[in-house]
Amino acid sequence: MAVAGVPALVLRLGGVHIGVEADTALFGLAIVSAAFLLAWAAEAAEVDVSQGVAVAFIALIAVLPEYAVDITFAWKAGQDPTFAPYAVANMTGGNRLLIGAAWPLVFLVLWWRTRARALVMERRYSVEIIALTAATLYSFTLPLKGSIAVYDAIVLGAIFLVYISVVARSPAEEPELVGPARTIGSLPRFQRRATLIAMFAYAALVVVAAAEPFAEGLIEVGTELGIDHFLLVQWVAPLASEAPEFLIAAILAWRGRAAVAMGALLSSKVNQWTLLVGSLPFAYSWSAGTLEGLPLDTRQQEEVLLTAAQSLFAVGVLVSLSMNRTEAIALFALFFIQFAIPIVEVRLTIAGIYVLLGLWIAWRERDAVRSRLRDVRTLIRNPAIDLEEHAALTPPRA
Repeated sequence: MAVAGVPALVLRLGGVHIGVEADTALFGLAIVSAAFLLAWAAEAAEVDVSQGVAVAFIALIAVLPEYAVDITFAWKAGQDPTFAPYAVANMTGGNRLLIGAAWPLVFLVLWWRTRARALVMERRYSVEIIALTAATLYSFTLPLKGSIAVYDAIVLGAIFLVYISVVARSPAEEPELVGPARTIGSLPRFQRRATLIAMFAYAALVVVAAAEPFAEGLIEVGTELGIDHFLLVQWVAPLASEAPEFLIAAILAWRGRAAVAMGALLSSKVNQWTLLVGSLPFAYSWSAGTLEGLPLDTRQQEEVLLTAAQSLFAVGVLVSLSMNRTEAIALFALFFIQFAIPIVEVRLTIAGIYVLLGLWIAWRERDAVRSRLRDVRTLIRNPAIDLEEHAALTPPRA
């Protein structure tokens, strides 16, 4: 993975150009390689830092490549408004890929290995579910007012900080590392820390070098090949940056830890739907020298609405702390339809279906909704409590 980032460094630092398609492919490969290095290093770092620091650190570091590409578009939009749609395209694409493809993938791997009828999660993930619900409900205001403003970033950032503060106070757990992260984590202390510093530094250098030319290259490739720029940025760039999360989640599910895999993807969704969305208006405002928010045209409003609606359905699915085969198929099928037929009528229809399904599940599972809220209140009062034992000892309410 480290070697895979070298060609991008040569191209960027040496001023070498092979051709727009080849350059863009090499810069994209560098983004993928950096994403893997960061994911492995962030996991291995759990050995050396406290639980609270690990939660915050991993949440920020593991998605640095996607942030870099998206913030690049938002920054450029401050100088040239034609780049504004691409910032929203990358953000909405990454969020919808996570739920529409990665979540069903985890269930598929679980079913393939065990023929399980449902994926069941622990009650401690109630915090992520409530945080994602809060961010989702607020996100419906963005398409209504036609912009993502700095105050939106503050609200979404506050949701993330509250979420992190609750999770960080939970009891420390022995990290269960797999693959390269396990190899690195088992090194002697000095070697491990030196390796981690080297991996973080090198991956950050690769991301900084590759993000801007990769973003610009996608648009140029779209022009040369006659492909819709918006769709190319929406799906190719997130695929590059999300690849490690997909792979790690699939490996965990294959090894019988599907619930842990879903928990990691759920945490990543909270991260992206709060910090990633909130970073865009700050980058745009700083670049443009104004406090005005990142503008959303009609197409972008539709995309944000569709992404918010999908998120509403997703939290409806997980509010019962489980996902069955029908729900997994529905998540993938609805995602695939809007992916395969990118027209306004389909986007709005699918968004409506997501909202109706989400509201219906919320009503059907209203007891589960109340249970998730009680779980979060319990953790806020007593972070060290075991929710599973607490639920078993607490008599059900009438």
